Amino acid sequence: MAKTFLQVQKQIEQLQREAEQLRKKEADGVLSRIKEAIAVYGFTATDLGFGKGTGRVAPVVKQGTKKTRKGRKQSTETSAPKFRDDQGNVWSGRGPRPSWFKAALEAGKTADDLLAK
Repeated sequence: MAKTFLQVQKQIEQLQREAEQLRKKEADGVLSRIKEAIAVYGFTATDLGFGKGTGRVAPVVKQGTKKTRKGRKQSTETSAPKFRDDQGNVWSGRGPRPSWFKAALEAGKTADDLLAK
């Protein structure tokens, strides 16, 4: 006899519950191994990318070039942030203005006020 839609939906729900339980169990093991490694090697929040001064900014790294579909070379260099706000939002100044930048301008700030230092 073929399964009905409702039977399949119930089976999916049961499998999702099982998957979540397995994820939690595995995550607990991973977390304990991470904590152990932090204790053994003395990692700090900064080492892990969470400390003061790390921000959300990736360093400018020249990685070379890559070819686009039409055979032209395209730079793969990442841009350093040009603008930054107090909440840690950054923008390189390239592409469309992000909503946080527009909101800051509407709130009376100038682009010079938001320049990254």
